[in-house]
Amino acid sequence: MKADRINLVTLGVRDVARARAFYERLGFVAEESPPSVAFFDLGGTKLGLFGLHDLAAEQGRPMAELGRGAVTLAVNWPSAAEVDAAYDRAILAGGTMVTRPAKMDWGGYSGYWADPDGHVWEYAHNPFWTLDADGRLAPA
Repeated sequence: MKADRINLVTLGVRDVARARAFYERLGFVAEESPPSVAFFDLGGTKLGLFGLHDLAAEQGRPMAELGRGAVTLAVNWPSAAEVDAAYDRAILAGGTMVTRPAKMDWGGYSGYWADPDGHVWEYAHNPFWTLDADGRLAPA
């Protein structure tokens, strides 16, 4: 089995129900799960929302050590106009503006926003990558 893959990205959140509702407003479809966790199928990978206290306990670390890493979750869109539309939907759903989408020096177009727990997302158009009909990166 390949080692270079990710099956699950888990975000530690202060309130699972609130975070789940936020992601549902963005269009994510939650799977059946206990109220202490929420899972969303991303087509081969899942996004999980897990309470911060529970996450710290499961890892055997104090909550203060969880912190926020320098991690950005990114979604690529077929065009700059689609980046703008998706970005506006994220802000209307309750996200916080970090940087408005703009042309980037690397040749693409992107902007950053944060979810209610401060997890940063990038919405981008990368003209060097091809997306398939489902929005997944096409093999190079």
